[in-house]
Amino acid sequence: MAATALLLPAAAVLLLCLAGGSRATNVTYDHRALVIDGVRRVLVSGSIHYPRSTPDMWPGLIQKAKDGGLDVIETYVFWDIHEPVRGQYDFEGRKDLAAFVKAVADAGLYVHLRIGPYVCAEWNYGGFPLWLHFIPGVKFRTDNEPFKTEMQRFTTKVVDTMKGAGLYASQGGPIILSQIENEYGNIDSAYGAAGKAYMRWAAGMAVSLDTGVPWVMCQQTDAPDPLINTCNGFYCDGFTPNSASKPKMWTENWSGWFLSFGGAVPYRPAEDLAFAVARFYQRGGTFQNYYMYHGGTNLDRSSGGPFIATSYDYDAPIDEYGLVRQPKWGHLRDVHKAIKLCEPALIATDPSYISLGQNAEATVYKAGSVCAAFLANIDGQSDKTVTFNGKMYKLPAWSVSILPDCKNVVLNTAQINSQVTSSEMRYLESSTVASDGSFTTPEFAVSGWSYAIEPVGITKDNALTKVGLMEQINTTADASDFLWYSTSITVKGDEPYLNGSQSNLLVSSLGHVLQVYVNGKIAGSAQGSASSSLISWQKPITLVPGKNKIDLLSATVGLSNYGAFFDLVGAGITGPVKLSGPNGALDLSSAQWTYQIGLRGEDLHLYDPSEASPEWVSSNAYPINQPLIWYKTKFTAPAGDDPVAIDFTGLGKGEAWVNGQSIGRYWPTNIAPQSGCVNSCNYRGSYTSSKCLKKCGQPSQTLYHVPRLFLQPGSNDIVLFEQFGGDPSKISFVTRQTGSVCAQVSEAHPAQIDSWISSQQKMQRSGPALRLECPKEGQVISSIKFASFGTPSGTCGSYSHGECSSTQALSVVQEACIGVSSCSVPVSSNYFGNPCTGVTKSLAVEAACS
Repeated sequence: MAATALLLPAAAVLLLCLAGGSRATNVTYDHRALVIDGVRRVLVSGSIHYPRSTPDMWPGLIQKAKDGGLDVIETYVFWDIHEPVRGQYDFEGRKDLAAFVKAVADAGLYVHLRIGPYVCAEWNYGGFPLWLHFIPGVKFRTDNEPFKTEMQRFTTKVVDTMKGAGLYASQGGPIILSQIENEYGNIDSAYGAAGKAYMRWAAGMAVSLDTGVPWVMCQQTDAPDPLINTCNGFYCDGFTPNSASKPKMWTENWSGWFLSFGGAVPYRPAEDLAFAVARFYQRGGTFQNYYMYHGGTNLDRSSGGPFIATSYDYDAPIDEYGLVRQPKWGHLRDVHKAIKLCEPALIATDPSYISLGQNAEATVYKAGSVCAAFLANIDGQSDKTVTFNGKMYKLPAWSVSILPDCKNVVLNTAQINSQVTSSEMRYLESSTVASDGSFTTPEFAVSGWSYAIEPVGITKDNALTKVGLMEQINTTADASDFLWYSTSITVKGDEPYLNGSQSNLLVSSLGHVLQVYVNGKIAGSAQGSASSSLISWQKPITLVPGKNKIDLLSATVGLSNYGAFFDLVGAGITGPVKLSGPNGALDLSSAQWTYQIGLRGEDLHLYDPSEASPEWVSSNAYPINQPLIWYKTKFTAPAGDDPVAIDFTGLGKGEAWVNGQSIGRYWPTNIAPQSGCVNSCNYRGSYTSSKCLKKCGQPSQTLYHVPRLFLQPGSNDIVLFEQFGGDPSKISFVTRQTGSVCAQVSEAHPAQIDSWISSQQKMQRSGPALRLECPKEGQVISSIKFASFGTPSGTCGSYSHGECSSTQALSVVQEACIGVSSCSVPVSSNYFGNPCTGVTKSLAVEAACS
């Protein structure tokens, strides 16, 4: 490979590859990296799942990803939404995969298309359509001809769709990689020899589709050539591919973790995520992908689990609503810039490693005139001072310093130069009465509520009667979350299971949610959890002489999406169901039961406001706090373009539709455990999904995103199905906005990365600086809420002065920043005076933009 080709600037390569749209691009790989048109590339990627946002959001999300330093957008392909009925395909709206890929290309970025078609992704049934379960003789993800036939047919359909739109790099398009299967190596031992045969078949099938770009298998140590095996996890610096001819690639760097109903909210500190990224590139990696870069929202009934929440925010660099999460987004952007400064050296040679002492390591890439180095302190507690090339360097614990010229530190992963933004949810006021008796102008308006009662038990003509209890998923095929189980008994008064008029009723269920009705009245409810969906409900019930009706409503909350044989994990009431008393019991498990799939309101399309129904009752005295009820009202959309959400506090559990489009399940009464959270999470040391949790003892999710695309000018309809009971008048409309912008930078921080002159490979000796920038175009910094140079403490929104504090800080910052959209303030005693000696000082600022 020619040296001149190796040193071709990355930006120039990307523009050459995507400009014009029709020039074929040659994508191969060697032991160091993907090779695009003969040039090794160091690539940064991020996952954005097209159906977890809306098409109007795609360009903005992709542009923010590009501005954050990404080269590649990675997405799964979701079989269930594209082929909801066998042989009937849907690639419209949020499902328009080709449009999404073209939007990525329009921004000048590449695409990694993870076809799977098993995706996991905390997505319902792992992305498989439910009809696949009912193919005669089918067994998922093993050497089974019915399954392989369907998998190959869909995979071919996706590849042909992409080829038809000219979207593979070999056609001049942006797709440079494809993935077949997904994390199969984690569970393939459960399938034995048939699993290994299936894996080899899947690899061969993928290659035979002739996409002209490499294929990968993640978490598959024995992926056959030419497929590249890749790593998923919180850290992948220790990963080694299964062949000396394959590059080291990381397909899922988990930027946070998913939220479950009933769980606390997980987050991952920016410093730790940056450390993991830098360590990967330090130790020979050349392709890294954030899972997720934007998580989005589990709209409709798409969440899996079970018990995966509707929010799929994932603590990603771009939040659920499409706003950048600071400082994570900005700090990673700076990490990417630092990595790119090292790219000429990274692609020119293999790394060499030098010990700098216990838990400290230098990695050097040197070839001819180019040299880059990474200095790592992997100690989870102690800072270190090390000597490298005759020079002293301070390394904070659990950090990597990046030296693009093997001399000067351009960035340390534990020292954040990026600003922090505090996001706030602004609750909108409807019509209110002012002190003088007049009405204030509402920010939005809500009309009165209508309601419709969902009847208890069997009301449909197509109900099924059968002896014994039926598993739910095999019965409903997931056409609805709900399945009614109904039976009746005749009481004479002398039955052994009676204690007077009472009997103890036991209901055992595979999950996920159970409601028990006796003679039309609610007797109780129970629910499983993300750790165990099983339910055992037991309670005394009162029976009357003569006929007694027992109606059990079972509800799913997303189907299982991970693990060996996950497709066989059941749900619903499989027993035992029995009545017991002091003298005996009556087992109802083998009684005659009548089954109804779904709700009457679902069949009547009550969620669709365009379909009139006589079921709706308009009344100021609508019922509240009762189960099984539909609510409907009209509202005006909040003005502006800020993201919109609804706070469902005051309701129990259900699903919501805006203008006929589902915004997902809501469940604000599902509370996280009281313990397990931390006030401040220490980024030092290995991260796990339970290390950094917040909102213990609070609802897992109260705020639910309403995509702007779902709203229309003027009047809008919202429909709720409330399963448990609540008061719809308690819900609130909110907009997500940026509150304050803050930053805290010390004298020990490296200079802002943009002060590096890459063409000369040296640092301007400008020193550290604090930079602030308003988040929205047209805004300027209107006030400085706090400024302190010295030893300030606290976080954005709660800074306080330390014992050491310059009296000039506020005036200096005000002069530099007021009235401009962005400002940069040197962090130096030359500007603020020296309020104390012998102490490393920092500058902390909180500002407001308007």
